[in-house]
Amino acid sequence: MATEVKVPSLGESVTEATVAKWLKRPGEPVAIDEPIAELETDKITLEVYPPATGILAEILAEEGANVPVGAVLGRIAEGVVAQSAPLPAPLPAPLPASGKREGPAKREGEGQLALERSGPAVRKLIEEAGLDTGKIAPTGPGGRISKTDVIAARVPPPSPVPGPTTGEREVRVRMTRLRRRIAERLKAAQNTAAMLTTFNEIDMTEAMALRERHRDSFEKKHGVRLGFMSIFVKAAIVALKELPAVNAEIEGDDIVYKNHYDIGVAVGTEQGLVVPVVRDADRLSFAEIEQAIAALARKARDGKLTIEDLSGGTFTITNGGVYGSLMSTPILNPPQSGILGMHKIERRPVAVGDKIEIRPMMYVALSYDHRIVDGREAVTFLVRIKECVEEPSRILFDV
Repeated sequence: MATEVKVPSLGESVTEATVAKWLKRPGEPVAIDEPIAELETDKITLEVYPPATGILAEILAEEGANVPVGAVLGRIAEGVVAQSAPLPAPLPAPLPASGKREGPAKREGEGQLALERSGPAVRKLIEEAGLDTGKIAPTGPGGRISKTDVIAARVPPPSPVPGPTTGEREVRVRMTRLRRRIAERLKAAQNTAAMLTTFNEIDMTEAMALRERHRDSFEKKHGVRLGFMSIFVKAAIVALKELPAVNAEIEGDDIVYKNHYDIGVAVGTEQGLVVPVVRDADRLSFAEIEQAIAALARKARDGKLTIEDLSGGTFTITNGGVYGSLMSTPILNPPQSGILGMHKIERRPVAVGDKIEIRPMMYVALSYDHRIVDGREAVTFLVRIKECVEEPSRILFDV
């Protein structure tokens, strides 16, 4: 008797997904703890696990198909693979930079199998690097290729050679659901909110000195690096408590003020920008915030974020400085009314009292919904952030 593989619940307000990739083919054995397909929603990419151990008998929803929650993706048959069951030949592994295949056929087959078991982020990294999967030694769980394996095997990509025809000079790729959703939300934020941005600059001298003093002991004790993000999260919470409109949202004709502080932290991935949420950040220590951010960033890069990881944030922080941005105007993450943008730390001359000194300075930006946040509140918010980061002891003593 065949067991149906159905589209699982995709979370609140998500009713449809796209079949991104089948990790198994008809005739291949499947296990309950081994993913057989990947679905892409407008928020996350998730793996589908079979409800029973057996053989993948048939695929009913091909790659690229849109499927609603509860739809049947395929069927699992009991028993073992019959001798007469046709097994499709494995897809050829990507060629290395030299354009020549090397290594025995067995190794190439193993590499393809490890590739199929790996997550979407890893597969994309392999594709972009032009690596031969037969030359990558998988060290991940279940024989999967990890990001570290790809980095270790990476070779310089071949130089692009422009083609003589239009078809070779241009490539048309359908937008993923995640990318389409990002575009829709960003455009909706501009169309709906009365969005403005205000700026300030922060002298990072004290924050950098604090991190330098406690860097090694902090990492040794807590197993995570002490970064600036936890300082900014704590500073933002101080400011949000004093200016609750920045932590609020509009719902119909009402303003909903939030007395909890779930801080979204923007993370860039190969698939696009996602904003996982650190829950009840006001109740967490600096170490717990850094640990939570590190764990969420790993899940984001591996394509393992859940709907719960991305839902319910009250305020967002994004750090364009990791990419070298000196100044930007971040776009609101609806329905939130505020987003804080961090930027690159740049050493430049500033006036300190009656002297000119070279200081590590960072521009910060607050984009806000002017429908519920006044200019005075926005400016005061950034001033409070500036005070707390320039003198971190203010956070500890609540002054």
